[in-house]
Amino acid sequence: MLKCISTFIILLILNAYLTAQTVKGTIYDTNQSPIDYADIVNLRTNGHTHSDENGRFVLENTQIGDTLNVVHFFYEAAKVVINNSNYDSRLKVVLAQKEFKLDQITVQPRKDLNFTLAKIDLTIQPVQNAQELLKRVPGLVIGQHAGGGKAEQIFLRGFDIDHGTDINLTLDGMPINMVSHAHGQGYADMHFIIPDILEKISYTKGPYDISRGNLATAGNVNFSTKDRLETSSISYQMGSFNRSKTLASLALKDDPSNAAYISTEWTKSDGPFEASQHFKRLNVFGKWTHWTPSNDKISLSLSMFTSSWDASGQVPQRAIDSGIISRFGAIDSTEGGKTHRLNLTLNYSKYIDDKSHLKTEIYLSNYGFDLFSNFTFFLNDSINGDQIRQFEKRNLYGFNSTYYRNLWNRGDSKLDVKAGIGWRYDDVNDVSLDRTVNRKTTVTPIRNGNIDESNFSTFAELNYSLHKLNISAGLRSDMFTFLYNDQLSATYSTKSEAAKTISPKATISYVLNDKTQLFAKIGKGFHSNDTRVVTDANSLLSLPAAWGTDLGANHKINNDLFLQWALWRLHSDQEFVYVGDEGIVEPSGKSLRQGIEASLRYQPFSWIIMSADANYTKAKSLDSEPTESYIPLAAPWVNSASISVYPSKMASLSLHMRNIGDRPANEDNSITAAGYTILDFNAKYRFKHLEFTLEMKNILNTAWNETQFATTSRLKNEASPIEEIHFTPGEPRAFYVSGKFMF
Repeated sequence: MLKCISTFIILLILNAYLTAQTVKGTIYDTNQSPIDYADIVNLRTNGHTHSDENGRFVLENTQIGDTLNVVHFFYEAAKVVINNSNYDSRLKVVLAQKEFKLDQITVQPRKDLNFTLAKIDLTIQPVQNAQELLKRVPGLVIGQHAGGGKAEQIFLRGFDIDHGTDINLTLDGMPINMVSHAHGQGYADMHFIIPDILEKISYTKGPYDISRGNLATAGNVNFSTKDRLETSSISYQMGSFNRSKTLASLALKDDPSNAAYISTEWTKSDGPFEASQHFKRLNVFGKWTHWTPSNDKISLSLSMFTSSWDASGQVPQRAIDSGIISRFGAIDSTEGGKTHRLNLTLNYSKYIDDKSHLKTEIYLSNYGFDLFSNFTFFLNDSINGDQIRQFEKRNLYGFNSTYYRNLWNRGDSKLDVKAGIGWRYDDVNDVSLDRTVNRKTTVTPIRNGNIDESNFSTFAELNYSLHKLNISAGLRSDMFTFLYNDQLSATYSTKSEAAKTISPKATISYVLNDKTQLFAKIGKGFHSNDTRVVTDANSLLSLPAAWGTDLGANHKINNDLFLQWALWRLHSDQEFVYVGDEGIVEPSGKSLRQGIEASLRYQPFSWIIMSADANYTKAKSLDSEPTESYIPLAAPWVNSASISVYPSKMASLSLHMRNIGDRPANEDNSITAAGYTILDFNAKYRFKHLEFTLEMKNILNTAWNETQFATTSRLKNEASPIEEIHFTPGEPRAFYVSGKFMF
């Protein structure tokens, strides 16, 4: 009898072992586009996984008769029963889109909740123009100060990032930042991006993303374009300051294996200034995507961008106070510029097997930049004035290739590896700085040369999860070669330097329960110095490091309320700003920034969503006297809030507030850059194939300064120079209406 019982138990165990199998599948939406970050849960075992960026998933320890619950917070949940056919071929699950509900957010060890927040914000507050793209990162503020065509000034975590020195930006893996740029290190002009073709925005604050190297100190942001258009459309916008925008997007092909579309945007505006900005911008973007029977994905995109503008520049407060000019006047109305960029990218995701895949991004870009500015008026030249011209021609080439593999997957234990290699080469010609008059006459050439800068990188990261614990740890290596040929030198010579750095990074998270996840991050980032400075062989560091630490949590307080918060600290080995206006670098030594930030999303009813982001930073220079340890333009407070209401499926209303506090404009805080609070309103109504939008910017008509600097300048008839706030006024109350036809 005992032998029979033992045999029966052994047979049961063997049966369970033999019938426990692996199910494979892909998640799609009704437009046949793959859905990433969908949660797949086995209701019998509570085993779970999520789909990758191509919608694929693998779930082990499944049996015939098990039910899989597939959930995504933008789609209707689906239940799939496992049967014999599920094991014979890849399971295909189609999810129907639904109204967003906050209670669908799940807290899991391996889940990227920053991506979740970004997806929520992009959905409830669609981006209307390229200037608004970065505003979807909580705590990030931008400012424009050159007629709408120049890259925005960026503020994040107590950094005046200028135009990109301490934030790494990419589009479909292609770098947006321009290193050793004529106007500033890391210059990031995002105006070549058409917002309507964006699928998602992902970001990391701090230097913790192993796949991001140079400039990723305060953080990094990647923008991903759509593979398919939901529908073809044409729209037209008009409004204040003679602004108009025409946008046409056409789906050229759309079937299960292929998708292709083209999108074109044409924008014009005179701006609110007394001297018209004559702003013009043309964007063209085309993309083709192919999915192979073996689950590979190939995407090829081509984009073109050109822009020209006039600018009134930054004006001194004393000129307005004395009545020389009005708030929207100009001291030098001949400022302005033009720029263009042509991009070609190829993205290839190779499905190797159920445990591994390879993703490769190849890009090339042709870029031109020509800018005229006058910041000091008659400080250096009392006759001709201080207008300068910054110019460059650039070709950018490179690739990134990342290998993903699951090494171990047993029950609640999982081990993955991610390893990558990358190369970037910037060929910059005629990068120059000249003193000019009226945009025509060159008075004095200051710098002119050719730059060749290359960056070769490798990285490897292990990700281990056990039940509620998840640990990621990795190393990144970056090697640089800097070459500079000075065209103004009497003798021909090419200066060269090389530098390398190793960046360790680690993240640990622990899920206390289905409502709370704790996390800790530590890592090293860096930003490279300008090639012209590095090859001058001075004492400035080539690749100054930034060490960061984050401690925080994600809380799903209840089904309607989600909170994310973090305490953070960032130590920089060397602060510097490349002053393209003078062709020099201004160093200020080591610095320390630390702060606290919180993001709240609340949905008390299905038809209303509220958000709030609060960010406090304390920043100081460590190599300065205490009375002069302020970091210019480091904002202590950056806050935002919004409320979006959906009275019906066809209509939406939203009110958005952004705030930046007073901040020091110089090292001893004797000059203050005034803060501001701005309210914007948006209303949208959709009826069948038509959509109408009303935008109201700065609805309280606040007189605010969009960008501010403590600058020493001299006006035409002044006997001596004066240091004070120079600013570009923010846009007054403005109205924009648009209509869209979808077909």
